[in-house]
Amino acid sequence: MATDQVIESFRNRLWPGYKTGAGIEPALLAQFHPLEEGLAAMGVAVWPMVELEADDALASAARLACEDPRVEKVLVWTPDKDLAQCVRGDRVLQVDRKAKAIRGAADIRRKFGVEPDLIPDFLALVGDAADGYPGIKGIGPVGAARLLNQHGPIESFPPNVLGDQLEDAKLFKRLATLRTDARLFTDVDALRWRGPTDAFEAWTGRIGTPQLLQRCLQARASK
Repeated sequence: MATDQVIESFRNRLWPGYKTGAGIEPALLAQFHPLEEGLAAMGVAVWPMVELEADDALASAARLACEDPRVEKVLVWTPDKDLAQCVRGDRVLQVDRKAKAIRGAADIRRKFGVEPDLIPDFLALVGDAADGYPGIKGIGPVGAARLLNQHGPIESFPPNVLGDQLEDAKLFKRLATLRTDARLFTDVDALRWRGPTDAFEAWTGRIGTPQLLQRCLQARASK
């Protein structure tokens, strides 16, 4: 589980309009750290990100797991479109619970019109309102896919395609490109769930949900 322990990241220094913690309901914000504490006590591997973002952690974890020959398949559980860039064939898949979809590379191509590794370029052109960058004026999803399939990544575009907007497009691509170098683990066995820790009983008692402990113990017994 990856979390944004600090909402801001290095991307805020690149683009002043990049997303911040402004506007988050205080009641929701107050749940972030207790959630991290509870998941860790449950025995789940938790990556609270500070300089990088939670999406960077997921991208890094997907890369690390994909490179391990013992791993049969990697599932990245998030509907965020920027995580589509992590998909690799049928080995690294994106799970979108809201849409009830599991997407491989062919599914990403059908959804966005481009290969997974061109998703940062696609988002740079069309923008991402959730992350706070506008994209390139006059270019929508269809036009972005057409340009990328014709010319390849933004750096390969002929100068006249984007004109004086080229540098903005390159900057937005940097914002959209997820980092895969976060040092999260050295062995995938560290991710194996072995049941709740001794601290989980006290944590569930503190928040008044002892049933969570019983569910975890039952899940561990069924493994």
